[in-house]
Amino acid sequence: MAKAISSTEPAGIKPHRPRPPRKIKLGPRFLRAFAFAAEKHAGQVRKASTIPYIAHLMGVASLVLEFGGDENMAIAALLHDVVEDCGGEPMLTEVRRKFGIRVANIVEGCTDSYTVPKPPWHDRKERYLRHLKHADGATRLVSAADKLNNVRSILADYRLIGDQIWERFNGGREATLWYYRALLEEFQRMNPSRLIAEFALAVRELEAIAQAGGRDDG
Repeated sequence: MAKAISSTEPAGIKPHRPRPPRKIKLGPRFLRAFAFAAEKHAGQVRKASTIPYIAHLMGVASLVLEFGGDENMAIAALLHDVVEDCGGEPMLTEVRRKFGIRVANIVEGCTDSYTVPKPPWHDRKERYLRHLKHADGATRLVSAADKLNNVRSILADYRLIGDQIWERFNGGREATLWYYRALLEEFQRMNPSRLIAEFALAVRELEAIAQAGGRDDG
């Protein structure tokens, strides 16, 4: 009797098995980037807190690696705010010289301002959203990791102080919520991923807790 052919494995076709995740090796460049970021952001803290700013950069780099980024993306995550907060165009030139053009391109793609004082908040955010439409996958991944880390921080603080948190943001409550909704829509437009799914959960939780108003007492 002929052997029955499995209905799930057509004759002559081997079932597809996904490749194991690629191992990411972090070398001396990553360590140099960490030291560079720590030096340039020394003395800076997270908004309305005493938390050293490097904590945010570490968090973004961690998310980039967790969701499939390579060493260049992780380095860019550590440096993604160094141009905006530590020197503008000359700093971008230094990043390019020290860490290469790929890292510099991602950092540039995550930067929404090069000048002090910064342009008006709403104009910067609209311009950044337009820029994201044409950004490459590496830039979008680092940007999404940055925004996810930000929203998670907002949620944590919101549970402590409630609506007072909106006083920290130039856009206030409504504009800040608008910006994260718009970012989510743009990130979902191309190549949805686990990272974007996590960002969506965080944004929806922020919207829900903001609509409820006041302190979240659980």
